[in-house]
Amino acid sequence: MGLPQVIDVPEALVASYTRNGGDEELAWVARLPHLVAELLDRWGLERDGGLACGEASLVVPVRRPDATRAALRLQMPREETTAALIGLRAWDGDGIVRLLDHDPESSAMLLERLDPSRTLARVEDDDLAMGTLASIMGRLHRVPAPEGLRGLGDVAREMLASVPAAATALADPADRRRLGAWASAVTELVGDPGDRMLHWDLHYGNVLAAEREPWLAIDPEPLVGDPGFDLWPALDSGWEELRAAGDAPRVVRRRFDLLTEALGLDRPRAAGWTLARLLQNTLWDIEDGRTAIDVSQTVVAEALPRS
Repeated sequence: MGLPQVIDVPEALVASYTRNGGDEELAWVARLPHLVAELLDRWGLERDGGLACGEASLVVPVRRPDATRAALRLQMPREETTAALIGLRAWDGDGIVRLLDHDPESSAMLLERLDPSRTLARVEDDDLAMGTLASIMGRLHRVPAPEGLRGLGDVAREMLASVPAAATALADPADRRRLGAWASAVTELVGDPGDRMLHWDLHYGNVLAAEREPWLAIDPEPLVGDPGFDLWPALDSGWEELRAAGDAPRVVRRRFDLLTEALGLDRPRAAGWTLARLLQNTLWDIEDGRTAIDVSQTVVAEALPRS
């Protein structure tokens, strides 16, 4: 006998939507059991394991009518879920989890099943892990960007417009100078934002073991832009472990060298777009009430090449 088709929404997901959302978000969470049951019935799926969730999504392991293993992923429809669908259709499984089906109304996705217990973070040799990630990233960047995705130029201009007000929230003058320097780097690049399709969140935790290939990427947030803007999540992978080992600057420099060489990137340009990511992250932190630049951001900035 299979698992019950009616689910109980994980408490962690309910708590996340309660903490970060309003009435619309809570109504979506309340409807999840019905939506899951409806999709299982429509696609002839049987539950095949325990539920998993992130901050915003629910994943239900399933088997299809032909007994192949898959994963039903649900997230409240937003701009980023639409972008993910556009990207997954364009990549068609080339270096990334394959989209098997989707529901346009709810943005639910039926995905190829990967192994969430084995991420690239399990690979002890960091050069090997980073080389694997770089290979996947290069494959993703080679696919022409389809219509319907946001462009990095618009994102960068929005960031620059936010800097003057955000700087006033930083308590340390040194942090205000850092923010200004990062904004200056972005100003130099914003006129040529690039045309590649980016993953936007490719780090060790978003590369899972698979059957079709040894490793595949998951959870894209596609954006059209310069490949250098895609490097920061990889540079920052396993930050807590790096900080504990006191080895973060060396590892960041080594990773930057490996990524830029493998992807054939111009190093100063890649460094500049990485500073754009640090600017973006800091602006988000300030929106959340932070009054200082996170130490991980400063370590990455200081480890980048100057020329």
